This record gives sequence, structure tokens and C-alpha cells, in this order.
Amino acid sequence: MTTARNEAVEMAFDAATGVATLSLAMEGRANKVDETFARGLNGALDWAKAQAGLKGVVLTSSHKNFCVGADIDGLYPQRTPKDTAAYVAGLNSVFRKMETLGVPVACALVGSALGGGYETALATHYRVALDHGSVQIGLPEVGLGVIPGAGGTQRLPRLIGIQKALEQITAGQPARAEKAHKLGMVEALAPTREAVVEAATRWVIDNPRHTKQPWDQRGSTIPGPQPGSDDARNMFMAATAMIFKKTAGTMPQVEAVVSAMQEGLPLEFDRALEVERRYFVRCAVSDQSKDMIRTFWYHRNAALKAEGLPLAEAHGFKKLAILGAGMMGAGLGFIAAAKGLEVVVKDIAQEALDAAKAHAAAEAKGKKHLSAEQQQQILDRITYTLDYQDCAGADLVIEAVVEDDRVKYAVTKDVEPLLAAGAVFASNTSAIPITHLAKASERPESFIGLHFFSPVEKMPLLEIIRGERTSDEVVGRCVRFALDLGKLPIVVNDGYGFFTSRTFATYLMEAVAMVAEGHDPVLIEWAARQAGMVVSPLKVYDEVSLRLGIKGIMQREKYLGEDLSGVPAIRLMKAMVEDHGRIGKVAGKGFYEYAGRERHIWSGLRPLVRELFGEVKPDKTGVDVIADRLMLVQVAEVARCLEEGILVRKHDAEVGAIFGIGFAPSSGGPLAWMDRRGIRDVVTALRGLADEHGEQYAPPKILVDMAERGERFFPEV
Repeated sequence: MTTARNEAVEMAFDAATGVATLSLAMEGRANKVDETFARGLNGALDWAKAQAGLKGVVLTSSHKNFCVGADIDGLYPQRTPKDTAAYVAGLNSVFRKMETLGVPVACALVGSALGGGYETALATHYRVALDHGSVQIGLPEVGLGVIPGAGGTQRLPRLIGIQKALEQITAGQPARAEKAHKLGMVEALAPTREAVVEAATRWVIDNPRHTKQPWDQRGSTIPGPQPGSDDARNMFMAATAMIFKKTAGTMPQVEAVVSAMQEGLPLEFDRALEVERRYFVRCAVSDQSKDMIRTFWYHRNAALKAEGLPLAEAHGFKKLAILGAGMMGAGLGFIAAAKGLEVVVKDIAQEALDAAKAHAAAEAKGKKHLSAEQQQQILDRITYTLDYQDCAGADLVIEAVVEDDRVKYAVTKDVEPLLAAGAVFASNTSAIPITHLAKASERPESFIGLHFFSPVEKMPLLEIIRGERTSDEVVGRCVRFALDLGKLPIVVNDGYGFFTSRTFATYLMEAVAMVAEGHDPVLIEWAARQAGMVVSPLKVYDEVSLRLGIKGIMQREKYLGEDLSGVPAIRLMKAMVEDHGRIGKVAGKGFYEYAGRERHIWSGLRPLVRELFGEVKPDKTGVDVIADRLMLVQVAEVARCLEEGILVRKHDAEVGAIFGIGFAPSSGGPLAWMDRRGIRDVVTALRGLADEHGEQYAPPKILVDMAERGERFFPEV
């Protein structure tokens, strides 16, 4: 056995088989695609080619994962198109060398292969992946505002067909190994790391003539419709329409994937790579990509590492009691049991418990990567009960009952005496101050807010609210609990609505206010989408129910001492609920009419506005005007949360807004939105709204001061 090593690759050549094994072994815990990677792989290929009797190459990894993708630290500051294009061209030349080496090259994916890591695998002739639920394979680049730049948009459709490739790349969601195999993204699976390498080696030995990629062979075709055909054109047109419906034009990188693929596929392969490179560079040097990378990579990782937060080595929770078996309680019970906790779900109604049990069973059945026995083990860890005594010995309680402080006080007093020593009591309230709720507790230092988002099985954020007397130890244990559940934790200080709820409320109420002013509801909904918001406000109000919205308004009056009865938006909502029974989607009627799959804005909405307010007509309207207001009220509220100390860390503002309330992902978050708009311009726009609509729109002092000093929230890249 002949061996060697360079800065990125461990090399071994077995003269008996003629197979060279190249193991990616970059410094640190993971392989990442950067100049060191390209240089090391290039050198390793030259080394393999120089071995006498070479019959094939196996590319694998000595790290846990195959390759995690591009080096973001190198991509993020890159602003020069020429340099960016030169780097991508250099990487592509290495990949082209590998797939035209003249011998079979197989890739042994002993772990996850993402982004540039999977593009590396695509530049080999055959791929074997580890058959394990933790392994993910795919091209998630659109989530960082860019597209695959090392051949992904050209090799994948040539491998699995246009439609499947479009779906995989534009969604930006990696596939588990089993699904990747079914899609044709990898040709084979093996049960262990050793077996993966053995299978790849065996393929190389058994296929000595497999030395060219299909796209380098004359007359080759791709699966499904061929480039340039009517079917392919229709496929691209449909994809473009679906993307616009989903993103409203706010994600140019997703549209660039379609363009790169459509323009590149009919071309000779090296020319196709040039097409992809142009689109990649355009996206990579853009402001949008920088803002998305900052939040979706740096800020998200800061949250996952709990930077700046108390963090216990272990949360110490073994038994969890959940009070309330609604959708939130049912979902919480399942995800906690899936992480190994013993769970008790307590409610006062057997029907609610039965529904929660059925919900958990459905969730378990949906875990396709688990065996039936493993699914049942999760369900067996959950007890459903009407009796508080079953909560005895719990070391964590999550209260998820109705948003009424009297009810919350009562359940706190009922369950607290039953808990284990050192137990933590958490409320899942979305708005009521934690310090207020802690008045019912004998141990306010162990009382905390854990604000989960619905549906809890899918929503990644956990907003942790520190009450006035909540201890650092309890905060640290709850941060660890969040991470162990797979959630993104942010920690905020106490106050009505905390951070996410009060910010989201401004968005929803501004939409209703504009309806009351006479703006077209259809325009309002579209303007929100065009501004980049994940969900439109009137539709959201119907989802959460107008009745709940009114209850929240009453709570706000109670806790903040405000009189909101004369506010036009609130008058409109009360009239819809109290006079017309328009509660929301649950009743089949709210701002929208619901009839099966059909939905449209209620035709009686404008007549009701006229009835309440007369023939109102806004002085200025249109998509741009409406979108601006919807965004400005939110970013102003975020600034107030910083000013008041509710928000302590700026990255929590970005992570919380995007992952909790669907603030425009394409913007990178509310602070990034203000930076790109310019703080001075934000202040000017808010003052203009204040002059037109009232002092509630006046810019907070923190923004005024920043504008005067010419400051930004984040450094310019």
C-alpha cells in the first residue's frame, strides 16, 4: 500500500486492486469547499494518476460527514465579480479533471454531503451513501441567497431529470439518504461506513470501462423531457409560475436556478458551466445574499451555539408535565417524548386527551425513517390524564392552557406542590408577562416563559422569556432544553407580548387598519407577499381567529392600561365577530370566505367598512405604499424592543423575526432591512406616517439617534 497526504486529502493506492482511495481530511471537524479543498483535491488526483497500474479512484472522507459545503467565511465577504468567477472556474476545472480522469471514479458518502460537497460527488461516476437517518444529501444554496456554483444546476438534471432536479434545488431542502436514493441522487446505499467504501471500491473494480459521464458521451440523453423540447419548456414555465406564486419575486436566486438550468442544459457541458457561473456570481455578490448569509448562517449558528446566553451542560429534565392537550400541548408532548423524556399530558376534557393521543399517533406514523417499534416506543412514553396526581415528580412543567391569567394562576397553584425538588415551571403564553404569571408561584426564580410556535413539530424557534426573578440557572437549563429539542433559542426580557408577539401584532393590526382606511384588501395581501413576508396578514388573522385577536387586544388594554375601543381597526374586528359571526377559518368565515379549497376575500368587507366609517378613501394607496407601511411598523417595533431592553442581542432580532413570525427571509431580518433601506430614510418615512396617521408611527429614539450619527446595526460587507 502506497500512501501520501497533502493539506486536504489522505491518499492510498492498493497495487493489488489498482484502486486509489482519496479521503478528504481537512483540518478541523469537517471538510468544506474552499481554495485549500480545491488545491488539495487537484493534487490528490495528480498523485493518483501518477500511480502505475491505476484502475480506478474512490473518493471518501475521514471526517464524520463527507463534506458540509462551501466555506461561508470565504464567500460572505466576496464582492468582486471577477474574483468570484475565477474561484468558481478553478473549482470547476478540478471537478472536470476528476470526471475525465480516464478511470472510473466512485464517491463513498460516509456522511452528509451538502452544497459544494454534493457537487463534488456529482462530479464522480457513481455514488454510494451511508444508509442512516442522520445523513443528508442535497443542494441547499438558495437558502443563503445563492445558487449551486460548481456544476449542481447542470449535473443534477442530467442525472435525474429536469423536474426532480428543479424541485430539489429550488426548495433548498436536502434529502435523507433513503429518499436521495429513490430520487436517483445516489446510486446505492450501504449500512456502515466501511460497507460504503467497500461498495464504492467494488463498483470501480467491476466497471473498468465506466470512465465517462453521460454528458461527455456523444448522443447521450437525460431522464424525462429533453432540453429544448416542448415538454421541457412547459416544465420550466410551470416552475417559474409556481416559484413566483410562492416567493412573489422576492427570491431572485430561486429564479436564477431555473434560468441557469434552462439556458445551460441544451449546451455542450463546459459552456453550460459558464452559464451557471454567471448566475452564481450575480447572486453571490448581491446585498441580498450577504444579508441572508449573515442571518441564516452566522446568526442562526450563534443561536445554536447559545452565544451570549447562560447554558447548562445538561437540563436535567426527565419527566415533563404538559398542562393543556390542545394542538400545542399535543405537539409538545410528542416532540419531547421523541427526545426520550417521560411525558404527562393533563387536561380537563377526555375528548381533548383523545385528540392529543390521535395527533401523536399520526406524528409517529409520519416518522418514516423509524421502525414501527421505535415509533411505538415514543408513544409509550406519553401518558394522557385527567388527574393532576399523574404529574407528581415532574421536573419540568409547560403550561399551555387558555390565554387567561386566572386559569393560568389556578393550574400553577394546583400542580406546583406535586413537582420534584428543583423543578422548573414554564408558561407557553404568547403575550402575558411572565413576571405577572409568576405571582401565582411559590418559586418565582424557577418560573420562566417558553413560547413555542405552532405547529410546534415544524416551527424551529423557541422564545425564552426571563421574568424579573427568573434565575440564570433556570435560563441555562431551558436553553439547553431548547437545543436538545432541536429548536433555535432566543432569550428575551419580560414585557407584554415579549418580542415576537408584539412585533407580529403590529403587522396584523396595520393590515386591518388599512382595510378600515379603505385600502383594497386584495392589494394588502399581495403587498405583504411582495414585501417578502412569508404569510399575508388577513389570511393569518383568519388562521389564528379574529376572536383570539380581540381577546389579545383586551389583554393589551388590561396589562398596558390603554383604551383601544375607538381605534378603527378594533371597531372593524369587533363588528366582524360580534355582529357578523366572522370568527375566522375555523368557522369558515373571517376576512375570507372558505368553501372547500376555494377562498376569497369576503364580499361584505367593503360594505361593512362603509357602514362603520363612511365612504373612506385613502389619499395614497397601491402595492408599494401598502408594503412599505406593513414593513415600517414592524421594524419600528423591533427597534422599540431594543430600546426598551426586551431584546438584548441583535442576532435574536433577526433569528426571532424570520424563524418565529415569518418576517421577510429575503431581507435577512428587520435590522438588516433597516440597514439596507438606510436608518435615516427609515426615520424620515416613519415621520411621514406620523404626520399622516398619528404619533403612534413616530420613530423610536434609538433610530433617530442612529440616523443622526450615521450608524448601522451591522457593518457593511
